[in-house]
Amino acid sequence: MHAIITTTGPDRVGIIAAVAGAAAERDLNILDVSQTLMDNYFTMVMRVALPDNTPDMGELQEHLAAVGDKLGVIVRIQSEDLFTAMNEV
Repeated sequence: MHAIITTTGPDRVGIIAAVAGAAAERDLNILDVSQTLMDNYFTMVMRVALPDNTPDMGELQEHLAAVGDKLGVIVRIQSEDLFTAMNEV
């Protein structure tokens, strides 16, 4: 199963490292990453592969949100299917 991690907020040093580290702590393999900086506003989208013994999405969300809180950014995770369905035009 794949998921999408989105990160948004004011730019600062260490965002990519912290979110990637939090993903690694849960054995999420980063398959693709895109990040943009616009007027000091940081946006990142990561596509990750979830391990077979994946904890529930709620637990992953809490883990990633806690990292985002420390950085002053918002970090969310959704299944790839849900993300795609919500973002199709």
